[in-house]
Amino acid sequence: MEIKRLAVSSSPHLHSGDSVQSAMLHVLIALAPAAAFAVYHFGLHVLFVLLTGMAVAIAAEALILRLVKKPMTAIRDGSAAVTGLLLAMNLPAGIPLWTITIGAGLAIGIGKHVFGGLGHNPFNPALVARAILLVSWPERMTAWVGPMLISAATPLSEFRTSRIVPAYGDLLFGFKAGSIGEIAVFLLLLGGAYLIYRRIIDWKIPVSFIGTVALLTYILPAREQSSYFAGNPLFHVLSGGLVLGAFFMATDWTTSPVTKRGRVIMGVGCGILTSVIRLYGGMPEGVSYAILIMNGLTPLIDRYTLGSRSGAR
Repeated sequence: MEIKRLAVSSSPHLHSGDSVQSAMLHVLIALAPAAAFAVYHFGLHVLFVLLTGMAVAIAAEALILRLVKKPMTAIRDGSAAVTGLLLAMNLPAGIPLWTITIGAGLAIGIGKHVFGGLGHNPFNPALVARAILLVSWPERMTAWVGPMLISAATPLSEFRTSRIVPAYGDLLFGFKAGSIGEIAVFLLLLGGAYLIYRRIIDWKIPVSFIGTVALLTYILPAREQSSYFAGNPLFHVLSGGLVLGAFFMATDWTTSPVTKRGRVIMGVGCGILTSVIRLYGGMPEGVSYAILIMNGLTPLIDRYTLGSRSGAR
């Protein structure tokens, strides 16, 4: 009589087939159209900025892995390339290459590996580096340009000073000044939809983030105004780095909540902070700082939204 043996192994017993490497590849694919449009819109210098950010991030990852004597196979997951690309897309188009070089090194060294590497960083590495660069070189980090690197104000800055609202078509399709990655909103929306379709990100964070900004910027008056329910929500949704941040940075696996309720709280919190900074803060934009603040609250959100274990009170 043949005895059938059961194979015993540790969980998980089922695998979705996805991996960090495949997920990072999908993110790069989703960002590629917006990056390509930025090169067309601003000029060839942007291509060098994007490539420098990715190359330096990968090199910094390899160097740190060698120094801490970790397997070099970790460099193949693509996370360093995504970090370098996201950082570059958060910078002005005319940024010098030495600035993105320093920023990419900071993103990997300070934003990622100082906490233990991939999966351990509490804050989005690209936004950590951007915050450091903004504090260190504020003039360079706010030297916004339009097509072919001609100096121009961003729509949010222009709206704050003169209440001028550009054509919505220009805001949607990228014919404006701003950071490398924030101009082509339509292409970013397509990339975000692609990531949701591939189940790389959850729709709850971007939808609650963008929806909260739209609602609050319609209800709340700006500093110079006194009337409620008179704002321009579509302008605020299509301007600045809201779409880039909502789909590509607030949804980072490591720095966002794991529960469904937590993701909604994350998105709403980012939306509230972004709206308050835009309407009442000293800066015209607040997406980066909103995401970083909510990154810091993610462990607390997870703690109070996780369900109890089976049989526990």
